[in-house]
Amino acid sequence: MESGRIVVVYGAYGHTGRFVVARLRERGFVPVLSGRDAAKLKAMAYESGLEDRPAPVDGPAALDRALGGAAAVVNCAGPFAVTAAPVIEAALRAGIPYVDVAAEIEANADTFAHFGDRARAAGAVVVPAMAFYGGLGDLLVTAAMGDWTAADEAHIAYGLSGWHPTAGTRASGRVSGERRDGRRVRFTGGRLEYRHDDPPTLEWTFPDPMGPRTVIGEFTMADVVTVPSHLPIPEVRTYMTVEAAQDIAAPDTPSPAAADEHGRSAQTFLVDVVVRSGGVERRAVATGRDIYAVTAPLAVEAVDRILTGRTKTTGVASAGEIFDAPDFLRALSPHISVESRA
Repeated sequence: MESGRIVVVYGAYGHTGRFVVARLRERGFVPVLSGRDAAKLKAMAYESGLEDRPAPVDGPAALDRALGGAAAVVNCAGPFAVTAAPVIEAALRAGIPYVDVAAEIEANADTFAHFGDRARAAGAVVVPAMAFYGGLGDLLVTAAMGDWTAADEAHIAYGLSGWHPTAGTRASGRVSGERRDGRRVRFTGGRLEYRHDDPPTLEWTFPDPMGPRTVIGEFTMADVVTVPSHLPIPEVRTYMTVEAAQDIAAPDTPSPAAADEHGRSAQTFLVDVVVRSGGVERRAVATGRDIYAVTAPLAVEAVDRILTGRTKTTGVASAGEIFDAPDFLRALSPHISVESRA
């Protein structure tokens, strides 16, 4: 087994973790299965023929054993408010890169705040939110910026056909809600602002074929952490189609159901990004299928680029800062189609 191709997937048996494991194998990596549930890991190891290394997040020695001999670790285990810090600590001790798929705003903000200086001093690479939420939006905003070094505002509108959340998404949402004490959050004036009022409802004109749709304004996602982490944009807003927002809010919405041989659901998405500066507007649009499945090529492409030295910085960095955003987006084809618009 070539150690330079071994990648530990923490939370490998979860919905997104399974997609990441499959994509790693497709790219020639050797995934090692890890996580908190030893029984689920054993069953997955039996069916996949891969090695399993169970490790609780409160067991540093077990985490060290899990990461032993690996080239990198991808953390797919939410809530990331619980798992991110211990797994990052283990990655720093092992001297290997860390990538996660966290969509939790506060957990991502904690990663930047708590590990930025240490990771930079160690020359380590820590990439949080390398997923559909946080990573993709950041790459699109960065690509849309082009030669701009700053902008007045960035808008990221999510046109989802629907949203059947995983158990992990629901658990992460509960933790975030508790941390906010029931408040909602938006990014304005260059900082996170917590509010008790309801978010606005408005119309967003998505590109064809989606067209005008009613969206929840200030339906805030991890992009409000990743984008401002490296781009001086004081107003970053995210939006969600009403149908998807209703799905995620309803307690009885079922989990995603496989609709093809790859395990992807029938869900489709269109992400419409608009950046404005001095009255000039630039736009980037991404389309694809299944927000959970498409997280896998995002995370695995990040791992491959880190391990092959195709990065622009060290420390804790978002996707748009550490990678060449336009080139990264091109590499995601055929998983995601991207178009720039004036």
